Amino acid sequence: MGYTMAQKILATHCGRDSVIPGEIVHVKADYVVSNEVNAAMCFNDFNRLENARFYDKERIVVVPDHYAPNKDIGSAEQCKLVRLFCRQHEFPHYYEVGQMGIEHVIMHEKGFVAPGEVIAGVDSHACTYGALGAFSAGIASTDMLYAITLGEIWLKVPETIKITFKGKLPKGVGGKDLILYTIGKLGMDGARYKVIEFYGDAIGQLSMDSRFSLCNMTIEAGAKCALMPPDELALAYAKARCKRAFVPVYADADASYIEEYEWDISQLTPQVAIPPEPDRVYPVSEVIKDKEIPIEQSFIGSCTNGRLEDLRVAADIMRGNRVHHNVRFIVIPGSQEIYMNALKEGIIETLVESGAVFSTPTCGPCVGGHMGLLASGERCVSTANRNFPGRMGHVESEIYLTGPAVAAASAILGRLGLPEEVKGV
Repeated sequence: MGYTMAQKILATHCGRDSVIPGEIVHVKADYVVSNEVNAAMCFNDFNRLENARFYDKERIVVVPDHYAPNKDIGSAEQCKLVRLFCRQHEFPHYYEVGQMGIEHVIMHEKGFVAPGEVIAGVDSHACTYGALGAFSAGIASTDMLYAITLGEIWLKVPETIKITFKGKLPKGVGGKDLILYTIGKLGMDGARYKVIEFYGDAIGQLSMDSRFSLCNMTIEAGAKCALMPPDELALAYAKARCKRAFVPVYADADASYIEEYEWDISQLTPQVAIPPEPDRVYPVSEVIKDKEIPIEQSFIGSCTNGRLEDLRVAADIMRGNRVHHNVRFIVIPGSQEIYMNALKEGIIETLVESGAVFSTPTCGPCVGGHMGLLASGERCVSTANRNFPGRMGHVESEIYLTGPAVAAASAILGRLGLPEEVKGV
């Protein structure tokens, strides 16, 4: 019997020939990444240890992104603690405001992720890096302390679900729609503590930006990690950004999976997760068929959809159109690099002329942080990843999760809607 991608990567990183789902293993981490929230707790614990040492500061990445730029005094103090700790210990990979971005965007952007590696992310959306064929999983702040001092994490080897998307990817459908569709099929705990391996012709048709979006939200189905076998596009991306050798890993042909799904997506249309949970997924066309859903805000950004492709999609729809007078349209790029590229391409000018507002790279309203909070009774169409009550502000506000095309079109229409409803698209 062969082995899955996860089994092979984990075995290599714990010095074993093989590992079996269910067993506890100690695994070497190639990189550890944290935001300011969890890093603050970890660093406080580090300071209480006697004779504590870092296993390798070159392998530690810290990115203040959840509440930076600081949204209040509490977040300012938290970021200050992390900033001073990183300065004191001369961390080479600390990204301050001005150099920062959202951690799950800049990790692979800056070459910290390579195929076949293990990335320990102190945030649940670390599963994003599986788009490059890396085993990347969220850990807690106490696990981070273990990782930065000993260079490893411990975990239970997960079982793996195999999902194959058949058919040609329809126009206007991207990675966000595929993952929303997947979450709708599996439910929020359908992949609990499992790895999802993605295959199929549709995956090969996705850009890297779209693949990152797809892997990013597997945690919303409960998954420990997402993995895609690195193809030519993924390998070219990694080689262009990573300054070290790496060995891509692929599942054996006779690998054993706990579940297998095969879905034909050739007729898939834009999807939406309606409140209050991310697995309440339907085609947008079905949701708006008999009911108009007015909105007060539209948001494009977050570690799910704050990439350059997402901003391009929005600009193409907004060009020649105006944001509805009842809507606040907030756009937040995922990194400084994306921000600059959007500036050079004229994307920012197009969006601002349409009535959008921009923010520096940050998680922003996705996590109830910098700008964009909702008041009681308000609705937002959001490209972020969660729509639980209170996630983006008041507990009586509502969040509709979509891809960037639907978010842009909705900003113009003043209600949840589709791009084909917008003049000029």
